[in-house]
Amino acid sequence: MCGIVGYLGEKQVVPVILDGLKRLEYRGYDSAGIAVVNNGHMEIRRTSGKLRNLEEAVHLNPIEGTYGIGHTRWATHGRPTEENAHPHRDCTGNIVVVHNGIIENYLPIKNALIKEGHRFATETDTEVIAHLIEKYSNGSLESAVLKMVKEIKGLFAIAIISAKDPDKIVAVRSGPPAIVGLGNDEFFVASDVPAVLNHTRDVVFLGDGDIAVVTRHGVSFMDFSGTPVTHAIQHITWDPIMAEKGGFKHFMLKEIYEQPRAVRDTFLGRFSMETGKIFLDPMDITEEDFRSVSQIRIIACGTSWHAALAGKFMIERLARLPVEVDYGSEFRYRNPIITAHTLTIVITQSGETADTIAAQREARQRGSKCLAICNVVGSMIARESDGTIYTHAGPEIGVASTKAFSAQLTALYLFAIYLAQLRRQLTEDQSKELVQELTQIPSKLETLLQHNETIEELSRHFFRCTDFLFLGRGIHYPIALEGALKLKEISYIHAEGYPAGEMKHGPNALIDENLPVVILAPSDPRDPQSRTLREKTVSNIKEVKARDGIVIALGNAGDTEIAEAVDYFLEVPETNALLSCILEVVPLQLLAYHVAIRRGCDVDQPRNLAKSVTVE
Repeated sequence: MCGIVGYLGEKQVVPVILDGLKRLEYRGYDSAGIAVVNNGHMEIRRTSGKLRNLEEAVHLNPIEGTYGIGHTRWATHGRPTEENAHPHRDCTGNIVVVHNGIIENYLPIKNALIKEGHRFATETDTEVIAHLIEKYSNGSLESAVLKMVKEIKGLFAIAIISAKDPDKIVAVRSGPPAIVGLGNDEFFVASDVPAVLNHTRDVVFLGDGDIAVVTRHGVSFMDFSGTPVTHAIQHITWDPIMAEKGGFKHFMLKEIYEQPRAVRDTFLGRFSMETGKIFLDPMDITEEDFRSVSQIRIIACGTSWHAALAGKFMIERLARLPVEVDYGSEFRYRNPIITAHTLTIVITQSGETADTIAAQREARQRGSKCLAICNVVGSMIARESDGTIYTHAGPEIGVASTKAFSAQLTALYLFAIYLAQLRRQLTEDQSKELVQELTQIPSKLETLLQHNETIEELSRHFFRCTDFLFLGRGIHYPIALEGALKLKEISYIHAEGYPAGEMKHGPNALIDENLPVVILAPSDPRDPQSRTLREKTVSNIKEVKARDGIVIALGNAGDTEIAEAVDYFLEVPETNALLSCILEVVPLQLLAYHVAIRRGCDVDQPRNLAKSVTVE
C-alpha cells in the first residue's frame, strides 16, 4: 500500500514530490522519505510517522535538485522506523530505491549478497534491490535493473535513481500499479494518477513486466528481457471522482479488483517468513492478557458480521478457544455474560458503526478487553479500543463492501495464528506453512479476477430471476451468507444464504426449475475435515438436481466430479480450508455486480442504503 512519486524536470523537485505524496498518503501510514541528486551527490531525508514529519525534516534541513524520488510506506518487512523507511541505498550510497510490494525470495538473495561482501543496514526486503543493482552496475542504470529483475520474485513497483548515472529515473512494474506522467519538459513516475494530475493529464500506464527509462530527453519502455515496447499515451479527462475510480466504471468494480492489494497490504509486515511468527501492532493488550482469555466474543454488523462468522472457524480451529458471534445491534440488549477473561473483538470497516460502538462500550463496561479490526485510522472504534488491527484496504467508496471484507478475513486469519502461537497450539513448521499459504492468496485472487468475462456472461442467464439460494458448509457457510447479501443489496433480488446441511429442514421445498442455487464446494485435499465436507456438499448438489434446481457451483480447478454434476462450474484455486473463503467470495461479488448492471441498478449507491450506519 505504499505510495511512490518521482520527478525529473526544471522545477525544484522537493515541493513536487511532497505534493504528490500528499495525494497518495492514504497508501502509506508509518514513514516517508525522499531522495534527490544535486551536483552528483545523493541526499536523502527519511522520517517515521506521518508525511508531515518528512515535511518538517526537509524544512529544517533543506535539499535542492531537479530530480528525485519519494515514498510513503506501510511496513512490509521490518518495523516502522526511520531506519527502515524508504528510499533504501546500496553500499556506496549512490543508488537508491523506493518500492511498493514484496520480494518473496529476498532472504536467499540477502544471504548470498552478504557472502559477497555487501553490508545491509535495514530489516527490509527492499534493500536487496539496491544491492543487486550495485552488483550489476556497469555505468548504465537500466542495464543493471534488467539483470536485477531476473533474480527477484514477487509483486512489486519500483523506482530507482543513481548519482553515477544522473538525470535518469528507472521505473519497474510487476503487479502493483505504476504510471509515467508526461509534461512540458518534465516527467513523473507515480503509483497512481492523482499524484500527477496537478501537473499533467498525459500518462502512460505501465503493464506488468514493463520497465520505463525516464531522462530529460523523453521516456523509453522495454520488457524484462530488454525488448523495446511501445505504449499509447492516455489523456486523463477524469474529474476528481473519476480519477479516484482509476478508469473503472464503478467504485464497486474497482474495489473488487483491488482485493489482491488489500489482502497483501493487510498481511505485509505482520509476520516473519523465517519463523512464521505473527506480529501485531502495539496495543494495550499484553501477551499475558491474550493467554488468559477463556472465551472470545466477536461483534459486527452486515458484511463484517459474515467475516466474524468466518473468524470463529479460524480461531476455534487454530487457537482452540470458544468463540461466539453477535450482531452489534443485538449484543447489549440481551444482558451478555462477560468476564475479565473475555476478549471482545469488534469488526467494522468505517470504525464509526453506531451499533458496534455501543456494543464495544457495553463490553468494556463489563470488564472485557476490546480488540478492533478496522479500516480507518483514528476512527471512534479504534480510539476506544485497547488495540487495533488495521486492515489497510484503502478508502472503500462503494456501499457494498468488497475489499474491506477480504481484508477483514485476512486480519482474522493472522490473529487466529497469533493467538494459537501464544497458546502453543502450533509448531513453528505449522506456522510457517499457514503464513506461506497466505502469501499466495493475492496472486490467486489475480487469477480469479481473470474470469470476470466468464461471470459477466453467466449473469445473462440469471438477471431476470426473482430468487437465489446460496449454500455452504463449515467456513463456506458465512461466504454463502455474504454472496446472498451482495446480490440482494445491489441487484434487489431476493437471496438467502443457508447451511447446506439444513436443506432437508425446510429449504428443499423452495427448489424448482426456476431457482438458481449457488453451492460453495472448494476443499483442501490435505485436510480430512475439508474432504468430508466436500463429500457431503456433493450430496447436496444431487439433492438440488433431483428437484430440477439450477446449480452454479464453485469448486477446485480440476474437480471434474462436481463440474460434471452441475449446470455451471466456476473454478477456485486450491488453498487451505481457512483461506478458501477469501478466494470464493470474489466470483460471488462479480456475479452480484454483473447481475445488478444488467438490471440497471446503481451498484455504488443502492437504494435505501448508506456506506456507514452511524445511527441506530
